[in-house]
Amino acid sequence: MGFRFNDHKDLEGKHALFSASGYHWLNYDKQTFINRYLSSFSAGLGTAIHELAHDCIVNRTKLTKHDVHLVDYIMFKNFIPRECYDANEILDNLIPFVNDAIGFRMSSEVVVCYNKYFFGTTDAIRYDDFEQTLRVHDLKMGKNPVKMEQLYIYCAEFCLEYNVDPRKLKKITTAIYQLGEIIEDEPPGTYIHEIMELIKDRTQLLIDLQGR
Repeated sequence: MGFRFNDHKDLEGKHALFSASGYHWLNYDKQTFINRYLSSFSAGLGTAIHELAHDCIVNRTKLTKHDVHLVDYIMFKNFIPRECYDANEILDNLIPFVNDAIGFRMSSEVVVCYNKYFFGTTDAIRYDDFEQTLRVHDLKMGKNPVKMEQLYIYCAEFCLEYNVDPRKLKKITTAIYQLGEIIEDEPPGTYIHEIMELIKDRTQLLIDLQGR
């Protein structure tokens, strides 16, 4: 009988943070090594913050500067180390996003879907059929510059799914909340319609490719 290796079925198909294939960590000094470890929680951190935002919006609970404990709790619940985040900095961004979403009576974490190729989850959205308005907000926790095009696509997917002509809407508003700042835009319905037409054209292209 050959050598008996230990059983690690629970790790099969997974990759270690500091793996052999990602050998660059061999050259990290201690601080770089620690920073790499902490940065590995960034995706989970973003998920946790969006979870808190969703809970607040759904329950119509506005946030204040005194709600640091809520941030700490959601991080603890999601196993995010305290060294990975600044609760006050998070609140600076979270407070206006949550409170505005509540003020505008928006729905949270809504999936808009045209088909299996084109769909996405909006952080906050509201469509008012009577007033003929559409509003989409997005919460960004990273520091890298972001583009408003993501929200335009959400608008197009919504209009495609619910058969809404954006050119007939009185107002479309998109807003990005990042680093405590709000970047707002009012894209013309004609531009959203152009994106809708592009999505339909690309959908047909994919269907044709599959039919070959």
